Amino acid sequence: MTLTDLTRRTLMASTAALALGLGAVPAAMAQTPEDVLIVGQIAEPKALDPAAVTAVNDFRILMNVFDGLVRYRDGTLEVEPALATDWTISDDGTVYTFDLREGVSFHDGTPFNAEAVVFNFERMLNEDHPYHDTGPFPLAFFFSAVESVEALDETTVEFTLNAPYAPFLSNLAYPTGLIVSPASVETHGEEVGRNPVGTGPFTFVEWRSNEAVVVEDNPDYWDGAPGLEAVVFRPITDANTRTAEMLAGGIDLMVEVPPVALSEFQGDAFTVHEQAGPHVWFLILNAKEGPFADKRVRQAANYAVNKEAIVNDVLEGTAEVASGPTPPAFAWAHNPDLDPYPHDPDRARELLAEAGAEGAELTFYVTEGGSGMLDPVAMGTAIQADLEAVGFDVTIETYEWNTFLGEVNPGLEGKADMAQMAWMTNDPDTLPFLTLRSEAFPDQGGFNSGYYSNPEVDELLEAARVETDQEERARLYREMQTIVQEDAPWVFVANWKQNAVTSERVEGFSLQPSFFLLLDDVSKD
Repeated sequence: MTLTDLTRRTLMASTAALALGLGAVPAAMAQTPEDVLIVGQIAEPKALDPAAVTAVNDFRILMNVFDGLVRYRDGTLEVEPALATDWTISDDGTVYTFDLREGVSFHDGTPFNAEAVVFNFERMLNEDHPYHDTGPFPLAFFFSAVESVEALDETTVEFTLNAPYAPFLSNLAYPTGLIVSPASVETHGEEVGRNPVGTGPFTFVEWRSNEAVVVEDNPDYWDGAPGLEAVVFRPITDANTRTAEMLAGGIDLMVEVPPVALSEFQGDAFTVHEQAGPHVWFLILNAKEGPFADKRVRQAANYAVNKEAIVNDVLEGTAEVASGPTPPAFAWAHNPDLDPYPHDPDRARELLAEAGAEGAELTFYVTEGGSGMLDPVAMGTAIQADLEAVGFDVTIETYEWNTFLGEVNPGLEGKADMAQMAWMTNDPDTLPFLTLRSEAFPDQGGFNSGYYSNPEVDELLEAARVETDQEERARLYREMQTIVQEDAPWVFVANWKQNAVTSERVEGFSLQPSFFLLLDDVSKD
């Protein structure tokens, strides 16, 4: 029996058990096979091309199929060698020279070498590259400082930057820096995102739309063969259905457990995992047009939303109230002197009156689920009630996750006044640089979907990313946070402690502060 047959049979068995009714069916009827891990994901992936996607939902698959030059050390956001064994940095901080691991092949049998590295970054950064049209590459911003990439020989590659760039190594460890087989790009072109080929611990088998992505073990993996025969990533958008499948034994690992469901996984049959990480859940406010073009109205929204109630009642204490754009997980860069906006409906009403915005009509985009979005429908409903209590008139429009991103990422102009969003980031530079700079408007390739613009913030962010002294870099970020909190381009809501649950059959699993799923050391009986 082939792996595809096995995983298809597994899916059919778990689905049938669920259809019969959880109360009447013992979990054993939906038991998954040994050495095959069934993962309950939050959504269908958008694509499996690491250079072309932005969602952690997709990254959780990609990190098991691909490698980068470097990676985050287990349990940290510190960088360690991966496909590069070592590197040197020039005294002026603009030249990075990497020694590459020898004897590594892509899953299609083609060699990993310096030319493959050059191909990957040229494809993303060079508009004249013959495969640049396989994009777009929305996080190419991560490598905007790269002036050239050169293969010095088969096992040595050199990056020249246009200026010192503090987040460079961290960004190389992010999924955008994962290395794709050039031969797969040449073969599949724009369809490479449906046919991923990397050097990672698992090789791609198939993607059945809205059903499963299947990967199998790579016994020749340079860092040791994985402990699983295969992994099946199932998109289960509805959190209650995901919970029911986990309880029924139809999946072995569930990510992003709804807070209200955590109590159902107490006892020896399950293990609940938690891990703090750099997460921010916020509302993008359209600062270009409509009511939120006025800073007072944006501040009023921050005072109106009862973040404490959302954190304690909706999220069951699994998050903390956010005070600004930089999460406390980046302890060295976070501004501890900033207090969150308090829940003050009277102050909100005063600001609305000053702005002449009483009764302002708002269109509010809400998603059914998505990477780091927690309990978005319940949170959106609570936020709607809080805003209406101070005089706003709020209409919610709800979308499936990938459809939601297709509406929000191109910008809110002409469509909506506010939208939910969550980011999990690798460096204090990432989120503000991609979402709060004037030059990060969607039509310029960024994710500033609310069109916030402040020249002081722009200058601070540009200075911070070239500053190599961490203490000075931290000072710049803290000053930026103070300005952004005052300008209120977002409603700052929550910093989440991520969670997952595994069955008692799963061993060796742990969550990562990067929010990725690393499954090469996982086993299952």
